Amino acid sequence: MATELPDWVRLQKALSVEAQRGYTDLQGNEYRFSEFLQVSLEAPPGNLLSADLRRWQSMAAQFGSYAQLTQQQREELVTDARKFLLDMERVCSSDRTSRNSEGRKPRQHRLVADSQAPVAQPIKATSASDNGTAANLSLDGGLTQLVGPRNAARLGKLGLYTLYDVLYYFPRDHIDYARQANIKELEPGETVTVVGKVKRCDCFTSPRNKKLSILNVVLKDNTGQIKLSRFFAGRHSSRGWQEMQKRMYPIGAIVAASGLVKKSKYGISLDNPQLEVLDDGSTIASMNVGRVVPVYSLTEGVSADLVRKAVKSALPATELLPDPLPAKLREKYGLLELPTAIAQIHFPEDRTMCEEARRRLVFDEFFYLQLGLLHRRQGQKQAQTSAVLAAQGELIENFYQLLPFKLTNAQQRVIGEIIADLAKPEPMNRLIQGDVGAGKTVVAVVAMLAAIQAGYQAALMAPTEVLAEQHYKKLVSWFNLLHLPVELLTGSTKTAKRKQILPQLETGELPVLVGTHALIQDPVNFHKLGLIVIDEQHRFGVGQRAKLQQKGEAPHVMTMTATPIPRTLALTLHGDLDVSQIDELPPGRQGIQTSVLSGKDRKQAYELIRREVAQGRQVYVVLPLIEESEKLDLKSAIEEYQRLQDVVFPEFTVGLLHGRMSSAEKEAAIGSFRDGETQIIVSTTVVEVGVDVPNATVMLIENAERFGLSQLHQLRGRVGRGADKSYCILMTHPKATSDARQRLNVMEQSQDGFLIAEMDMRLRGPGQVLGTRQSGLPDFALASLVEDQEILVLARDAAEKAIAKDATLDRWPLLKVELENRYQRLLGGAIMT
Repeated sequence: MATELPDWVRLQKALSVEAQRGYTDLQGNEYRFSEFLQVSLEAPPGNLLSADLRRWQSMAAQFGSYAQLTQQQREELVTDARKFLLDMERVCSSDRTSRNSEGRKPRQHRLVADSQAPVAQPIKATSASDNGTAANLSLDGGLTQLVGPRNAARLGKLGLYTLYDVLYYFPRDHIDYARQANIKELEPGETVTVVGKVKRCDCFTSPRNKKLSILNVVLKDNTGQIKLSRFFAGRHSSRGWQEMQKRMYPIGAIVAASGLVKKSKYGISLDNPQLEVLDDGSTIASMNVGRVVPVYSLTEGVSADLVRKAVKSALPATELLPDPLPAKLREKYGLLELPTAIAQIHFPEDRTMCEEARRRLVFDEFFYLQLGLLHRRQGQKQAQTSAVLAAQGELIENFYQLLPFKLTNAQQRVIGEIIADLAKPEPMNRLIQGDVGAGKTVVAVVAMLAAIQAGYQAALMAPTEVLAEQHYKKLVSWFNLLHLPVELLTGSTKTAKRKQILPQLETGELPVLVGTHALIQDPVNFHKLGLIVIDEQHRFGVGQRAKLQQKGEAPHVMTMTATPIPRTLALTLHGDLDVSQIDELPPGRQGIQTSVLSGKDRKQAYELIRREVAQGRQVYVVLPLIEESEKLDLKSAIEEYQRLQDVVFPEFTVGLLHGRMSSAEKEAAIGSFRDGETQIIVSTTVVEVGVDVPNATVMLIENAERFGLSQLHQLRGRVGRGADKSYCILMTHPKATSDARQRLNVMEQSQDGFLIAEMDMRLRGPGQVLGTRQSGLPDFALASLVEDQEILVLARDAAEKAIAKDATLDRWPLLKVELENRYQRLLGGAIMT
């Protein structure tokens, strides 16, 4: 007796939903996702080959240990399962379909030209959703019913297994062939469609390449004629195939041709034109001619036409999509209904409808992200903390009296916002943004002292040992005067010192601990942690930040960044945080004179360095590499250090600092530079943060075009910290492009970190502004933080209004379900900040 076949649709739906929710092992009504898969796969179909049977059983066992897998392993398992089950579904159904397919001949589409059709008659493209209904379709259904089993397997390479997958596989671009033009009016650079009668057609083998066939079609309308050429390689070189091509475009047939107009020595033509013979002379049925054509991301073995065919066949299923956005919200922000938007993003009626569809779908991506961030923020505010910290106290007053300078208005404003947060019963979650040298550390110290005077402990975590040591030394200089102990804990801390620090931390004798990732290790236990300060927080992983918070009972959290972040990027990354901005530099800080120089100006740069060092000042020389690279013709830190010491500046002491040094070697190099023993230090970007030497007045950056503007601004901030005039020299490679030099000119013209970050984001993208491609940024299908800033602001406004009306979202059940799906998918189910 044959084994009962699995419910393929339910299996694929479960796998699809798990992928959408970020591989979190969802809890269903009866089972968890992994349990459901394990139970469903217990009894394999009876007609499997032994190899397939072993793989089936192995896969069932893997889902049994799904809870122990990493995120990446879960993703790989779910992806492999979707592909494997699709193959097995075809195997199991082949017996039922083989008899039906015997003797069946493939249908051929015949194109018959109407030679009498008037050339000037305007053409129209049929709508992509003109044919078919949603009656026999299911959003969770497989693609075999649309494109056949073999093509369905090919689409699986793109992660497309169901109709829902296909509908949400948005085009990466569109080509506008909708504009019809007369042949005489064609201008190079336009994308157009022309319609004319075939005057001549020929297809032949290239005399220069026997494997290349050339199809030439000459079209004529009432304004002129144009010769169109298409090229076919490989298997299309047979004479029989060439004759078939000629028969497709008989003389007198009416043909529509779409493409990019180009001009060569042979005259005007279309680049690789799309051709279609018009059955009635006026209607285009093709998906590629006379319309706005979608362009999809592809992979080997998957053609553009196959994806377009699948999408077109799936479009009737848009009728099954509910629209989670309330009608009033759509009306307020001028948004299309969801089914219309999805249909129009794939096969738009015209460019205007394409833009409206994209606007709706981009709004959705931003809206659900912002709604999720605000929803999480609402939950955070409902949490209770025991660390209610007073604003007034002897420690804070004594600290103010110790400072040799007066706080800026911006610092005082931000301290006021922090103190107000600390006095509330819910935990603070505030981001402090400030340009290089804006005085964020002083603000953090005031918050720490508020915690200490209330009987709590404070922790400061930095991403590198260099930066942690810098913070530690600064805190020691202040806290010693206040008779408060401070300790440093990093990976380099000796065992004996650890044994001294950890017990004091547990008993509460140690009120402040500064450190790196070492703070989140299991043996580190606080007595009463009330405040966490995280510096350069985007450099820490999600789990690392969360683990430090678990060291206390809902402690206050203050994060700091010296990387200025444009507003739209801050909304996306930190939409669940309160944000304070220190937008004022301390008095006396001078502007840094910045110059972009090429190789021929190197002598001028060295003269400046020699003059500054002769006057008792110090110099940074920063390079992008540690050692010479065969692939990149860039200066190496090690090679340049030796050259500067031996050849260029033998009269000075030159030091070396890079990331591959041990902590002791780094500290020795920084210490020598800080103490003035080293006049010039050659370094990689390890000096970007944490090295504070007020006597340094020159920053020379080699191959500056290799750095982003935000990173250059960070490096520039290492000088200009004392009373002397400071200089930043951006040295470019001789082969640097004019665009690269133009980009660097922004540094010459502005000292405003936020303006520079905005320009950097426009030029390089948001991930690179944060120093890494990952950076915790959500993965949008359509939205661009650079191009869609206006839509993001509208989406944030809409999300704030929705949360204000009903923080639970219970009045909009569809919206709530969609939020769960989207938010998990965008952020991988993890806490970002």
